Amino acid sequence: MTSPQQTPPADPAESRTIVHVLRHGEVHNPKGILYGRLPGYRLSVAGQAQARTVASVLAGHDITHVVASPLQRAQETATPIAAEHGLTLATDDNLIEAGNEFEGLKVSVGDGALRRPRHWWKLRDPFTPSWGEPYLQIAHRMLAAVNAARVAAVGHEAVCVSHQLPVWTLRRFLQGERLWHDPRHRQCGLASLTSLVYEGDTLVDIVYSEPAGASDPRVTGA
Repeated sequence: MTSPQQTPPADPAESRTIVHVLRHGEVHNPKGILYGRLPGYRLSVAGQAQARTVASVLAGHDITHVVASPLQRAQETATPIAAEHGLTLATDDNLIEAGNEFEGLKVSVGDGALRRPRHWWKLRDPFTPSWGEPYLQIAHRMLAAVNAARVAAVGHEAVCVSHQLPVWTLRRFLQGERLWHDPRHRQCGLASLTSLVYEGDTLVDIVYSEPAGASDPRVTGA
């Protein structure tokens, strides 16, 4: 029997759980390359401020689990959130940035790798895509990470820190939209939250917000 002072554990089938999927903050990238999964890319001063802002905004939330991609910029974005709630930061490789064959190169229009014919073959199939990790694979691993976080925080809230393309691919997958898309139209700004609301195992809402302010979705390598 449960005493008057005790609260019975939440029934997973009836619990409302929110998983906030957070894109990391701005990265220090003076050479303007697509850094992808390369190690050593840390948050800029502005990115550190964005991380603190998100931690402040989420301070009043019932967050019981914080997990991040293994890449430095994601870990640094997650750290103040975990600290705010007295939690140990977990790591999930499923939240990592998408693999990309242009990693380490400049890919902006008018300069860099895209001007060189030897790279054009990589662009032959924009639907899979041919230059990197398949969209469907990204969606499946991101969904696995979200489901693991949801189970860990059942009846409460979790934060998963990842990267722009994985977050946007996950959202399109959950909304039943085609996964190939125009990168210029992603709704996934720096330090933005894509919050997934579950009732039991059922996704009932997706809420997008930009607690650290708007940013240009065309920023690459994030």
